[in-house]
Amino acid sequence: MITERLTSADDPDWLRLRTQLWPDCTTEEHRLEMATFLAESERCVQFIARSTGGEALGFAEASIRTDHVNGTTSSPVAFLEGLYVAPGARRQGTARSLVAAVADWARTKGCSELASDTELDNTLSRTAHARLGFRETERVVYFNMALEPQRPD
Repeated sequence: MITERLTSADDPDWLRLRTQLWPDCTTEEHRLEMATFLAESERCVQFIARSTGGEALGFAEASIRTDHVNGTTSSPVAFLEGLYVAPGARRQGTARSLVAAVADWARTKGCSELASDTELDNTLSRTAHARLGFRETERVVYFNMALEPQRPD
């Protein structure tokens, strides 16, 4: 397996894997995010894992966050924004390789913590995080209240 940094938004494997992880986004939304991440190369990084034959196995995206990151005690913090491994490549070290690449990059950016999140009901992701060495720090429920527009006097 080869894990390499992604440097082009034109990589069809990156787009395909992102679409599998986030199927509700349009191709245009994916392409815009990919280009944005690449343009912010000091703050963002993307890796792809490929078999020795060149088949895309998975990808990881991470960023440096300087705002408060739940469950952390330092700043800046590296944050795993996305991690996906194709079903046929799971439990073979692909995610571990991708997270190791992110962690190495994060250390070069002065980070001492790598954080991540997932939905409460995403048991597959929670299990994968635990196996990769992450520990759960807290659970949060978000709320929202719609505000009526202010009427002119």
